Amino acid sequence: MLPRRTVLQTPLALAAPPTMTLGMHQFTSVGAGYRQSLEGWAKAGIQHVEPVAPLLDEFLKTETLASAKRILSDNGLTIVCGAVGVMNLWDPNPAFDANLDAFKKRCEQFAALGAPIVYSPCVTTAKFALDDYAKSLDNIRRVAEVARQFRLKVGAEFVRSSTFLASLPTALRLRREAAHPNFGIVFDCYHFWSGPSRLEDMDSIRPHEILHAHLNDTPDMPRELLDLQSRVAPGDGVAPLSKILRKLVDRGYTGPITVELFWPQFQQADPFTLAKSIKAKSEALFAQAGI
Repeated sequence: MLPRRTVLQTPLALAAPPTMTLGMHQFTSVGAGYRQSLEGWAKAGIQHVEPVAPLLDEFLKTETLASAKRILSDNGLTIVCGAVGVMNLWDPNPAFDANLDAFKKRCEQFAALGAPIVYSPCVTTAKFALDDYAKSLDNIRRVAEVARQFRLKVGAEFVRSSTFLASLPTALRLRREAAHPNFGIVFDCYHFWSGPSRLEDMDSIRPHEILHAHLNDTPDMPRELLDLQSRVAPGDGVAPLSKILRKLVDRGYTGPITVELFWPQFQQADPFTLAKSIKAKSEALFAQAGI
């Protein structure tokens, strides 16, 4: 027989809502540098972080990869994803082989830091035809195979202005057709809401298709004026974030979601003060979403 305490706790465990954990993307505090951004966030109670290649490169000019990893562990931080900074990995393009070589080097770095996932956004503005999507599947599989060699998974981030991968439906289609276990999607709330995707598109998400997520809000301004940097802190914009987050959880994603912002008032702010404010806003949003 099960202990009485276990029997009493079981209904509570079954009733507990799925959760999503908050993290910070290093572009949000890029002005502070690698060490200072991480230390400031940790003091504000952040535990999950997403380092970026440019800040890591700057740090490695005078320090080692081992010391970069120690900063994470000494501050109780867990790296949940890495922004490798290598572009044009998903669309057919003549620079693909060179980009794949660069990606391999980044995988080696981020694997050494302990990252489980790396990602690359699709920011291309080239012109494509329908058969280019079939051609891209070989690119995707080759990238995923490189990630697999380092025991990583790799995500493609759809980007609102991309001429190849701008929407959730297209990202889901490529993920399913590529059918590689180490490849998935990075879901960015800003790109999703401000781009060509629709809220009902989320109904087709299957478990494990979303590898990682970014949290940000869309400012109240004409969409024609929005660009890749036009993001505000969670809860300060007009995107229905509570609905989006609730849907993500309902469709099977309960991993970390990192706040990624670009405007100077965020990137040049004190990392501790900024992270403390973002944490409070995000936790209120999580509560509203019931996650």
